[in-house]
Amino acid sequence: MPRELDLSVDELLSTTRAVRKRLDLERDVPIEIIRECIELAVQAPSGSNRQGWHWVVVTDPGQRRALGELYRKAFEQYAASEYFPGNQVSGDTEQDATRRRIAGSAQYLADKMGEVPVLVLPCLAGRVDDAPSAQTASYWGSLFPAAWSFCLAARSRGLGTSWTTLHLKYEREAADILGIPYDKVSQGALLPVAYTKGTDFKPGARADLDRIVHIGGW
Repeated sequence: MPRELDLSVDELLSTTRAVRKRLDLERDVPIEIIRECIELAVQAPSGSNRQGWHWVVVTDPGQRRALGELYRKAFEQYAASEYFPGNQVSGDTEQDATRRRIAGSAQYLADKMGEVPVLVLPCLAGRVDDAPSAQTASYWGSLFPAAWSFCLAARSRGLGTSWTTLHLKYEREAADILGIPYDKVSQGALLPVAYTKGTDFKPGARADLDRIVHIGGW
């Protein structure tokens, strides 16, 4: 399969970022490229090799606008909460500036979600509402590796994605828009997909490994 970008494995893993403001909303994304990404994604492992995933690819303008409105409504509630980066002040100038940038980027995506050329919803057969954590971990472990592989495959082809879940506050409404059987299939994420404005993404700042790696126990 042809790849638009010549990235090493390490470069691919370290530069697949959450893309928001740099999504190209004007450039069409061929459905064949989305299919290539999904074909690679489903090589990921799943529990007992059940492969219970489904991929809802949304290109219809009306459906995209409707999903974008659900996302915007959920985002407004999130933006008013104490958990929103823009509402958190640490007193550290650099840290607070980073939080404001994240907040502005998130607001932009909320405003533009319905205009993104392709929206992809990775789904999984069944539901685990109110199930014990061991069961939910096992369940979602059969979807998330594949969904992230999709994001990596998209990056290698010059596409940007951003992992979002806010629309799940209105999961049933989203299911109605797309004809997803809500009682039988769970939505795991909403992935906006578009070509990016430029491809020169860099690794993100992360915590020092000595703070988060525990060898031989906590």
